[in-house]
Amino acid sequence: MTTKSLLLTRTSRTVPDVSYLRGALELGDGCVAYLQPDGGWGWSNAGLVVGDGASLLIDTLFDLELTAEMLGSFAPHTRSAPITTLLNTHANGDHCYGNQLVEGAEIIASSSAAHEMAEVPPSMLAALNAAPGELGELFRGFFGAFRFDGIEQRLPTRTFDGRLDVEVGGRVVELIEVGPAHTRGDVIAHVPDARTVFTGDILFVGGTPIVWAGPLSNWIAACDLMLGMDVETVVPGHGPVTDKSGVVAVRDYLAYLDDEATKRHAVGMDAFDAARDIAREMGVTGRSFAALGEFGRVSVNVETVYRTLDASHRSPDVVEQFKRMAMIEGRVDG
Repeated sequence: MTTKSLLLTRTSRTVPDVSYLRGALELGDGCVAYLQPDGGWGWSNAGLVVGDGASLLIDTLFDLELTAEMLGSFAPHTRSAPITTLLNTHANGDHCYGNQLVEGAEIIASSSAAHEMAEVPPSMLAALNAAPGELGELFRGFFGAFRFDGIEQRLPTRTFDGRLDVEVGGRVVELIEVGPAHTRGDVIAHVPDARTVFTGDILFVGGTPIVWAGPLSNWIAACDLMLGMDVETVVPGHGPVTDKSGVVAVRDYLAYLDDEATKRHAVGMDAFDAARDIAREMGVTGRSFAALGEFGRVSVNVETVYRTLDASHRSPDVVEQFKRMAMIEGRVDG
């Protein structure tokens, strides 16, 4: 039996905000979000914090064309307040591959994120997209909309661990390391005077969170940290701008997944079988998580729970991980 017939034929996303449009969205108080619907694989968000004569850019995008378009949309702000600082919230390419276009800026990331960036150069994704046969077909199904050729990777020029407060044109932005969670070195950017937080991929709205690094408890703790902040506006790494309700939704998914995967690990169930079983249960019980986009990420998340519970557990390589996600979503047979 194929996974398609077993579980899902849909990969569409549900997003709650009808104002979720591509481009710059003014948030007020000198903060701007840049949104890329539908928020699926590679379609990430970024942000700008504008001070007196200087701006902080939060993340670049997956390729140079997309990043150039974003920088152009920010020009009304950056003509008088140039980007002097760039924060990469984590190492995934859809948040840092456009760095080379931000000339003259100091690039900041956590130490762990900077190390991880060097491990996944744009040339790797370019090669996977261009690969012949099933391998190329698989990766083009996820990343075929992006152009990775010609990208010169620019790594951070300043790193930190834990927390770093940066001054941007008279404003303070708090950079807080909350990883390892989504990746090994996730950072959120809190703008206290605007009651706004830019979360990077610590928040997915309308899409399934993917826990490459974990443990899930760290990510849940990051959600709790944000819920304790005096913030009204929350800009996720993917999906529409939200408020604390979006943080709660991600926390609830992670807590549910952690609990369900732990139960199956305790009875000796194989990790991929556990992922498919959890997916079935979500669909049968009508859990709202079953309506999230990129539903197949459950397989990666279960693998992370299993590694946390058992240090000897070995997850499959990244190619197999993507294949399994595609199988659960019904993109390929399995």
